[in-house]
Amino acid sequence: MLLTIEPDGPVPIYQQIRDRIVEAIAVGDLPRGAGLPATRQLAVDLVINFHTVNKAYDVLRQEGLLRIGRKSGAVVQRDAASGPPEPGWEQDWAARLRTLLAEATVQGLPADDVIRHCQAALAGFAFPGASADAGAKPGAPR
Repeated sequence: MLLTIEPDGPVPIYQQIRDRIVEAIAVGDLPRGAGLPATRQLAVDLVINFHTVNKAYDVLRQEGLLRIGRKSGAVVQRDAASGPPEPGWEQDWAARLRTLLAEATVQGLPADDVIRHCQAALAGFAFPGASADAGAKPGAPR
């Protein structure tokens, strides 16, 4: 698994790790049952403190995306084919989405650009049951 982080970026490192793992799960690079590197190994690879990796893994565990066991280590628990999310998850997600959209609005990003960014991001994710041309505009070349 290849993770890239910005050690001096504005987003905390544990959040960057969490986000990259969620993205890898969403695109299908980390399917359900896939193992993740041990916290100490990933910390060595990224040249960061292992507690930072541990915090990222714990957040993912709390979100129901990872199962962490003493013998098995960190294993992906959910992927796009896992079925519907836990009750209440969608409301929390919608609140975070609203904040992201508010940030775009405050920064002056036009709605068409926001939609374009959303479509580009969605195009790369492995939605269950989605066909290759799902989301294509009617009449657009496929």
